[in-house]
Amino acid sequence: MNYNWNWKIFWEDAPDGTGTYLDSLISGMQWTLATAGTGWVIALVLGAVIGTMRTAPNKWMAKSANAYVELFRNIPLLVQMFLWYFVMPEVVPTALGDWLKSLPNMAFITAALSLGFFTSARVAVQVSAGINALPRGQLMAGTALGLTLPQTYRYVLLPMAFRIIIPSLTNEVAAIIKNSSVASSIFVVELMQSARSMQEFSAQVFEAFTAVTLIYLGISVIAILLSNLLERVTAVPGFITSGSAKVKGN
Repeated sequence: MNYNWNWKIFWEDAPDGTGTYLDSLISGMQWTLATAGTGWVIALVLGAVIGTMRTAPNKWMAKSANAYVELFRNIPLLVQMFLWYFVMPEVVPTALGDWLKSLPNMAFITAALSLGFFTSARVAVQVSAGINALPRGQLMAGTALGLTLPQTYRYVLLPMAFRIIIPSLTNEVAAIIKNSSVASSIFVVELMQSARSMQEFSAQVFEAFTAVTLIYLGISVIAILLSNLLERVTAVPGFITSGSAKVKGN
């Protein structure tokens, strides 16, 4: 293959006026972290609520939560991102749609919402699984102490469930970081879009995507290491060990 490798390209000035190509990649990394981080906060909050509703004794509440999970989990993320960005401003009232389209960070907001709702369905499944994995005696003990059902969930079931599902949530953290690359399809200048710009301006495609691969790998490894540390600190003896279920022996 006749290819002219040039690893010094990262220190050359980019034509878009953002500084060097390395500066452009660093800026893209920051947008990636911001998009993934905002999406993760949305996913965690919504996932906790929907996951709790899936285990509620009210059958209509549980069915509504299951419908939410099936809707957002089974529509591809790219399609959801296009719907949020291109379709939603056109179907809401005109004044609201015009205001949304005039927002300076509309693409970023759309990407974060898309990632948040898509991942919240996956988090909801994890949360409901964690709650269902708890002994039924914990629910009965909470009500026997005089706690209402919401209080039992808040103070007894959810704290234990989240400690159990931390390993599976670790996978979701890594997934949302990788899925944030889809945001480039709606013009968010995140890491993937920065690499494409570098490729188009410099024609150094291998250098650009090698750097992006290493950056994504580094971010994911750091996130997983932090999550593993949190897992060890919060592990529930007898329920989970090193990411796998373990039944406590007699």
